[in-house]
Amino acid sequence: MSEYILEMRNITKEFPGVTALSNVTFKVKKGEIHALVGENGAGKSTLMNVLSGIYPYGSYSGDIIYKGQECRFRTIRDSEAVGIAIIHQELALSPYLTIAENIFLGNERAKHGIIDWDETNKEATELLKTVGLNEKCSTQVRNIGVGKQQLVEIAKALGKKCELLILDEPTAALNDDDSEHLLNLLKRLNKEQGLTCIMISHKLHEVLSIANSITVLRDGKTIETLDNSVPVSENRIIKGMVGRELTDRFPKHTPKIGEVGFEIRNWTVYDPLNEERIVIDNVNMKFRKGEIVGLAGLMGAGRTELAMSVFGRAYGTKISGTLIKDGKEIVLHNVEQAIENGIAYVTEDRKQAGLIHIQDIKSNITLANLKQITNGFVVNEDEEIVIGKEYRERFNIKSTSVFQKVGNLSGGNQQKVVLSKWIFAAPDVLILDEPTRGIDVGAKYEIYKIILQLADAGKCVIVISSELVEILGITDRLYIMNEGRVVGEMKTSEATQEEIMSIIIRSSAGR
Repeated sequence: MSEYILEMRNITKEFPGVTALSNVTFKVKKGEIHALVGENGAGKSTLMNVLSGIYPYGSYSGDIIYKGQECRFRTIRDSEAVGIAIIHQELALSPYLTIAENIFLGNERAKHGIIDWDETNKEATELLKTVGLNEKCSTQVRNIGVGKQQLVEIAKALGKKCELLILDEPTAALNDDDSEHLLNLLKRLNKEQGLTCIMISHKLHEVLSIANSITVLRDGKTIETLDNSVPVSENRIIKGMVGRELTDRFPKHTPKIGEVGFEIRNWTVYDPLNEERIVIDNVNMKFRKGEIVGLAGLMGAGRTELAMSVFGRAYGTKISGTLIKDGKEIVLHNVEQAIENGIAYVTEDRKQAGLIHIQDIKSNITLANLKQITNGFVVNEDEEIVIGKEYRERFNIKSTSVFQKVGNLSGGNQQKVVLSKWIFAAPDVLILDEPTRGIDVGAKYEIYKIILQLADAGKCVIVISSELVEILGITDRLYIMNEGRVVGEMKTSEATQEEIMSIIIRSSAGR
């Protein structure tokens, strides 16, 4: 019997005007953790959608050989029936159902057509133990965090007797602790149960820590498969992904810092769900024109809550404090007033809150500043097309045209559309919340160049990032937040990851 549990041979998949996969060959050994890496749009998710039956047999060419048998999956149920399960980046759980109900949704434990709840809860409890989740199976999914929801998805896959588990960006939305727990779980399931895993990830340090083999895709083609038993370097993988050496992760930049353009004074925000709980506690910050300022901190430090509350009170209640822009106080009661006063906020959740996926590129780009292209109440479509083409070319948005639906773009290109939307709104203050989350190193570099261009244009640029390497690589100065407070401020040139973490730890101990 072949050592390979899976062989995908000469897979070609085309969409209108685009060849997403071109004669891709991909092999996975039984019992290994195999990483699939590549730039956004390289074809990774498309290949896994072919494997899982989301793109059915007949919509692509090539062969899928699983456990020595040729497979022609026409639905996702067909692949699940032979032991293949896929967990997408956007989790497919129902928030108002319990953990147990979600685990066996579509795979119900029933007798004579009636659900056996005793058996359902018993098996769910055992599966939760297997994945190391200490929650009651009767808990509604909406009441647990994203990290725990990932574990529920894995329990759901194990409940289907999964032998080959596909994970698409499993740690993209997780903090460091949850990511480490998930990766350790995958190692344990691999070692103890012989579970074979395919993992798509842009976090190369995680790939190197967990994968036995690493396959690189570029422009819809297989470039190479690397054996990680002799440790591979990140730079080696990056070279395969982008087709060249990427000597610098961050563009060179000499800042031209001017006067203070934006200031937050004595800013306090309460939790909208618990009006007794302070989320942002008397925060004071200053931002200069042409300066990139980072907000560093652990998950839950209050950075996003601060940004959203400043952006027209999009978050919080009982908000108090003062906003000063160009030396004058501004009062913002809603998002529309924030935009009118030259403040923009690029959300960390581009899929849910940053874009309209069923609309095309040009419509998304002009969305935040329709007044500029509106005659009375009618949008000037010719002008909208011109603007769409201008930003598509300016930011190298890879697409068939400005008429392409945003939902069909890769993550990196979607992020460029989000940035284009807010830059077209002509803000003076731009708040970027996790601007490179779920984006490959090549696309990150392009996003960084856009950020530097904004600073060079005299904007106040604020960057929130959970990646300390990114904060240290792209900013000029940083504030450190913990538990809703500012606990440190320093020039980035004087900062280290160790110093930032030390400040956070000392501030928690002093509470």
